[in-house]
Amino acid sequence: MNKVIVGMGEALWDCLPEGKKIGGAPANFAYHASQFGFDSCVVSAVGADADGNEILDVFARKGLRTQIERVPYPTGTVQVTLDAVGVPCYEIKEGVAWDNIPFTDELRHLALNTRAVCFGSLAQRSETSRATINRFLDAMPDMDEQLKIFDINLRQGFYTKEILCESMRRCNVLKINDEELVTISRIFGYPGIDLQDKCWILLAKYNLKMLILTCGTNGSYVFTPGVVSFQETPKVPVADTVGAGDSFTAAFTAAILSGKQVPDAHKLAAEFSAYVCTQSGAMPELPEAFRERLG
Repeated sequence: MNKVIVGMGEALWDCLPEGKKIGGAPANFAYHASQFGFDSCVVSAVGADADGNEILDVFARKGLRTQIERVPYPTGTVQVTLDAVGVPCYEIKEGVAWDNIPFTDELRHLALNTRAVCFGSLAQRSETSRATINRFLDAMPDMDEQLKIFDINLRQGFYTKEILCESMRRCNVLKINDEELVTISRIFGYPGIDLQDKCWILLAKYNLKMLILTCGTNGSYVFTPGVVSFQETPKVPVADTVGAGDSFTAAFTAAILSGKQVPDAHKLAAEFSAYVCTQSGAMPELPEAFRERLG
């Protein structure tokens, strides 16, 4: 059984008032999956520029395997500014490298050896990267244990109903937070139903193996056909919440692929993401105690 876990999509710099930090959910997901002992890989594109060099250097220092193409577009950046009352505002630059991820023979080979992939909606805002993501998903061989995780990750206006529907049709695991579920419900035309019923509808409509709903401090749910798991969010001193959702997805994926049942995988994911919130940055090192729980 192949063991590759892939995070696919945007690789970028968050340009904050205090300096720049590496960003992008795919790398966060792949990094945490690798810490649980899996062969993981981040798939994206960067420019032939200093920002691209730095991204590759950071990933190399983290020991993160990459399949990142150099393309003739600038490396992605997100300009983060604070308004008059300190609320952050984000400007996600368009026409950048990760909008132009090419589908290559190497990527096809990786797809054939991928056991789980996590992708979102942001990297599908451009036709080129959307087509590459879809071709990758289609090239993955069908296996019972295979996971195609759509971590919906709605950002600004960079999504359409068509993209969301197509991604839900291609995935077998949907991860969504409570705010995104409200948005999806408006788009899909069932706003008056409670959150759990909305999840059951999506699970059935798209024939999903699982639907993961995170509700911040109000806990999280994993819906599978006929059964729901709930975990309270552990109360911890929060340093920042950057990458917490990605660490949740990675821990859950690693546990499921290690043969854990949904409630045990869910508990590990909730506790690991809470730990990440106690650390600064999206990629803290994994304490051995978490890795040992996968047996």
